[in-house]
Order: sequence, then C-alpha cells, then structure tokens
Amino acid sequence: MKSSRNILSAIAVTGFAIAGAAATTQIPVPARDSDALQVARLLNRAFIEVTEAVSPSVVVITVTQKPDPEEVEQMRSFRRLLPPGAPEEEPEPVQGQGSGVIIRPEGYIVTNYHVVSGAERIRVRLQDGREYDATVRGSHKEADLAVLHIKGASTNLPAARFGDSEKIRVGEFAIAVGAPYELDYSVTFGHVSAKGRGNLYGGPLEQDFIQTDASINFGNSGGPLVNLEGEVIGINSMIRGVGTGIGFAIPANHVREISDRIIAEGSFTRSWLGIAMPSPFDLQRLKADLPGLAAGVMVKAIQPDGPASRSTLEPGDIITAVDGKSVRSSGQLVAEVARKVPGREIQLEVLRDEQALTIRLKPEPMPEGLTMARASQPHDADAAPASDGATLKQLTPELAQEFEVNGMSTGVLVTDVAKKSPAEAMGFVKGDVITAVNGKAVATPRDFRRALKLSKTKRARVSLHRDGARTLVFYDNRSE
Repeated sequence: MKSSRNILSAIAVTGFAIAGAAATTQIPVPARDSDALQVARLLNRAFIEVTEAVSPSVVVITVTQKPDPEEVEQMRSFRRLLPPGAPEEEPEPVQGQGSGVIIRPEGYIVTNYHVVSGAERIRVRLQDGREYDATVRGSHKEADLAVLHIKGASTNLPAARFGDSEKIRVGEFAIAVGAPYELDYSVTFGHVSAKGRGNLYGGPLEQDFIQTDASINFGNSGGPLVNLEGEVIGINSMIRGVGTGIGFAIPANHVREISDRIIAEGSFTRSWLGIAMPSPFDLQRLKADLPGLAAGVMVKAIQPDGPASRSTLEPGDIITAVDGKSVRSSGQLVAEVARKVPGREIQLEVLRDEQALTIRLKPEPMPEGLTMARASQPHDADAAPASDGATLKQLTPELAQEFEVNGMSTGVLVTDVAKKSPAEAMGFVKGDVITAVNGKAVATPRDFRRALKLSKTKRARVSLHRDGARTLVFYDNRSE
C-alpha cells in the first residue's frame, strides 16, 4: 500500500492539512479548479488501490441449512388434510450468504458466528472464482465470530493485513467490502463514526464495537472494514435499521486475538470473574454519589465459588483496568476478561472508597448456563409507604437455621419485606443478611439504622449476603 500512502502525501502537498486534536487552523481551499480536480483524482485513486488490494482477501460464503423444524411440522400437518395420493413435498434446504476474510495463507477465514450457525454445508468462493468446501474450525458465539478452514486449498492464499484497532480515530475513512443482497464484492465507504460502542440492544455484549456510516447491509456480515492503508480494522457484524447509516464492526484486535486462539486450540474458552454489575437503573441513581463510576465498572455482587470469591475483591469496588488496559463499560470489562487464558493470573486496578488498589486473581472457565442467584430485583417506582418496610433481627444460630443462612454467624437478618414498600423497591429480599453500610460493619438492627443516619450520601451502600453471594443494595436515605 506504499502507492496509496504516496497519494495521500500528494493530497497534503496540494493544499489539504489534516487538523490535529488541538489544531484550530482551517483547511485551505485549493486556489484553482485544476488543483481541486487533481486532489479529487488522487483521492479517487487511493480508494481504488485500497479496494484492489483488499478484495482478493475477501470471500463470499454460501451456507446450506436444514429447514426450520416448525416449518417441517407445519407442512406435515397440512399434508394430513390432503386427499390420499396427493403429491408429498418436503421443505427445501435453506440457503444463506455472507462474507468472510482470509486471515492465514493456509486457508483460515474469519466470519460472523451468525453467518455459519447451524450450517450443514459451507461453500467459500474467492474473488478469482475458485470455490471450496469449508468446515468450522471453532467459534465464539458471544463475540459473534467463527473461524473456517478451507478443504484442499493451497497454502498461499491472499491473507488480509490487520491494523491496530486501538489506534483508529473517529472521523477517518472506512471502507466496507462484502456481498450485500448477493451482490458480490460490493464496496462502500464512509467514516469511523464512533469507537467503544457498548450496551447495544439493551445489554452488555462480549465486546465494544466500532460504529461506521459506511453502508452495511444483509450479506456484508463477516466482511472487513478497512482503512486507507488497506488494513482490516474491524469485521462487520450488525446494523441498526436498514439504510440508516449506522453499522457496527467488531474491532480488529478482538478478532485477531480470538481467531488466533481458535486456530491454535480448535475452540475458545471464555474466562469470567464471577461478578455482577449494576443495572442501568442503578447506575443512573449512583452517578451523583459515586463520581468514581466515570472511571470504571462497579462490582455489585460476587458469585459464590467464583474466581472473585477467592480474591480480595469486594462488592462496591470499581474496576478501572485489567492488566493495565482501562475499562469504562461493562462490555469492555466482560470482553477483556473473557479473552484471558483461564488459570493465568491477571491484575485488576480498583478504586475502593476512592483509594487505588491492585488485586490479583486467576479467572476461570465460564460455566455453562450461568445465572447470578437473585443478583438483582425489580424496582417499583410507585412504592412510597411511610416506613422502609423491612423487618430486621440480629442473626442468631436459630434464625440462621430457620432461614437456611449458611456460613454466617453475625449480621442483620431481613426476616420480612412488606409488599410495595421502599425496601422492596430498593431490592431487599427476605433472607438477606446485612453485614455493612458504606463499608462499616453492622451486627444489630440498631447498628444498621445508626449507620444509615450517619451516611453522608443520599444512597448508602448496604453490603449483604444473599444465597451465598456477596452483593450490594443501594439504600435511599430519603425513605428514612
């Protein structure tokens, strides 16, 4: 791509300057029409050369899937209504199409998991017309990535070059190559609209995304998003509405790390910490009282027998970095930990009561079908009785046995929570054992009430044990 860089240098020489972050100089206008036309021609050549360099590494993926079981059963039910001797028809196999990128000359291709999920047969076509059958080497469903291997391919396929997605800048050009609506090797261009997009579609995903306005449509999935250097900076994965100019790509660094593991091991095992994080509702309530939230991700609960339970991490801690890499959203934290090798120690940078700490622990393979036991409760915004509605007693061996509280010898037991009370709205549950308020231990109901009155924040952090998990409830002092 040296020629493209030379072209871009020529563009700058003819009168265009790229403004830096702190620059205020306006971009000068070329003095003559001929200058402007020459600049346009140079930029046009740059796009053409990038496309010609990248397209041989892009493949068209055709998948054949079994008919939907519900559709098969519907057709069989319909045939029962037909007279004897009527022709029998079975639903035909379903075909779909997507895109992919050659990442190793030995025939390894990365694409989206949703492109090849459930496929009975996968066929890959290169730009020069060669076609091959492919198998799934391994996949990572939560990250929407899969690695294919071409059967019988040569060992010198044109592999794409990957760039450093951490270094991309909002506003730079972005080019998408793929097969939208079965229109093979379509090229669209736009810009990097945003970086670090997380919590899309209502919850944290396995990683944050690059947002682009380069047109992405059905069939582009699995294809590359590239920069003007011809480097892959992302794998196109999602769109928000058709024709909106809002598309999302999985950052290249994530793709490379996950695909390398899949090629080496044949699968990808996610790691986890064993923590739960506050809901968006909780975060909105806590921002004013906990300014440190802007710097990281709060730990709301710690899963019993999870990796974090064997460390010094506590509910209420704010994780700001994993192995030196900053995390500011739940999606970033989940992604960084998920890609760590299980059993290999990592280092967490943590804020606890505004004090910086370093905590070391070993993440473990994430269990299948994982759920946090009653980690969060619904909030009832209409509840407003005069008292908080929680009945409290000092924990005794007899009460511990009655409420099946295991491993606890001290604390304040919640023996009942009134319906539609503030306590229920704040998330207290019958059987909770309160152990601290704002980090200060409490052993009796009187300790608990006194600590709430002494709290300097509108919402006190109440530490408690619930079903073996250590978690937090944020107590609204206005109900006192």
